[in-house]
Amino acid sequence: MADTSDELDQEPLEAVFYPEGRIPLVEWDSVSGAKPTVVVTGVVTMLAFVTGLSNLSRATVVLNGPLATLLPAAGAFARFGGVLFAFALGPITVGLRRRKRLAWQAAVVAMAGLTLLPLTTFAATDVPLFAAGFVTLPLLVRNRGSFDQAIDLSPLQVASLSAILGVLLYGTMGAYGLRDQFLELDSWVDAVYYVVVTIATVGYGDITPATPLARWFSLSVILFGTGAFTVAVGALIGPAIESRMAAAFGNMTASELTLLEDHVAVLGYDDLTEPLFDHLDDDADRVVVTPDADTAARLESEDVNVLTGDPTDEAVLRDARVDAAKGVAVGSGDDARDVLAVLAVRNVASEVRVVAAATEGRNVEKFRDVGADEVINLRELGGRLLGASVVDGTSPEEFLGTDRTDEETGTTDGDRSAR
Repeated sequence: MADTSDELDQEPLEAVFYPEGRIPLVEWDSVSGAKPTVVVTGVVTMLAFVTGLSNLSRATVVLNGPLATLLPAAGAFARFGGVLFAFALGPITVGLRRRKRLAWQAAVVAMAGLTLLPLTTFAATDVPLFAAGFVTLPLLVRNRGSFDQAIDLSPLQVASLSAILGVLLYGTMGAYGLRDQFLELDSWVDAVYYVVVTIATVGYGDITPATPLARWFSLSVILFGTGAFTVAVGALIGPAIESRMAAAFGNMTASELTLLEDHVAVLGYDDLTEPLFDHLDDDADRVVVTPDADTAARLESEDVNVLTGDPTDEAVLRDARVDAAKGVAVGSGDDARDVLAVLAVRNVASEVRVVAAATEGRNVEKFRDVGADEVINLRELGGRLLGASVVDGTSPEEFLGTDRTDEETGTTDGDRSAR
C-alpha cells in the first residue's frame, strides 16, 4: 500500500518536471514555412538587383572567385547576371505567392544559378547575396509541397503567348534568311535583336532593310508582332484587373487565398461575431466568409480579409482554406444556416476545430451532432451572467475572468484579498 501511494505522489512531480510534450522555444513553421519562403525570395530579388547595379557601375569587374575560370563568359555573367536574375525573380516571386508549381521550379533553378554569381567575383559586396541565396534554396526545397498549384491559362492566354512565340520564330528565321538584303545583319544574334526592337517599335535604325522584299517582310513583322503583343497584354492583364475589382467589392484575390494558413475562419458576420476580432492576436490571420456584399465591402475597407460567398457552400470553404485553418468560428445568428455551415466544414476538413454559437438552447445538440467541437449556448450564458450579477454582485468581466479594471489599474489577486 505504501509503495502504491508513493507512486501516486510521484506521478504529478514527473508530469511537471518530465512532461511528455515539450514546448518548443521557437515555432519553426512560422519562420520556415511557405510565407517566409516567399518573403525571403523577394529579399533575394532586391539583393540581386542591387548587386547587379553595383557590378554594372564599375569600370571593370574583378573575377577572383573559384568559378571565374570554369564558367563560360564569366565576365559578362558577373556584370549582367545580378540584374537579369532580379528581373527573372520578380515574376517568379509573384508566382510563389500564388503557390504555383512552375514558379517553384523556376525559383529553384534561378536560386541555384544566382549562388554562382558571388563565387565568380568573390567580392565583399556579394556576400549578402550569397548568404541569402544559400538560406533560400533549402527553404524552397523544404516547402516544395506547399507550391502545388498548376498554372491555369485560358485558351485565349495560351493562344496569345503562342502567337508571340510564333512571331519571334518567324521574324528571327526570316531575318536571318534574308540577311543579304539587310544592312548590318550578319548573324543569328543580329536577327533576334532586329526582331525584338521591331516588335517593340523601338527601331534604332542600325539594321535596315535594303530591298523591297526585306521591307515587306519588316512590315509583316511589325503588324503580326504588335497585334500579338496587344492581344497578349489584354489576355494576361485582364484577370489581374478583375482581381482588383473583386477586392474592391469585398473579395480576397486568388493569391491572398492561397497564402492562408494557420488562420481563423469566421463563417457569418453579425453583432455576435464582431467582438471576436478584439480577442484575437493582432498578428493572427483571419478571414470572414459572408454572403452579404455590403458587409463584405465594409469589412474590406477596414482591412479585414473577406470572402464573399455562402458559408454552407463547400467550394467557398475550400477557397477559404478551412483545411489549413487553426480554427473555425460559426455564428451568423441563424442556427439553421450555421448547422449546415458546420456540416459543410466537416465535409471539407474533418480535423479542424469548430466552435459554434447557438442562439436557441434546443439547437445545441444539433450542432454537436453535425460535428461542432464546442457549442456556446448564448441564452444560457446570458442567464448565468445575469444571475451572477444580481445574486452575487459579480460583474460580467469578473464572471468571464477578464476584469478590465484590474487590467487597467494593475490590481492583483493579493490586492483584492487585502481589501
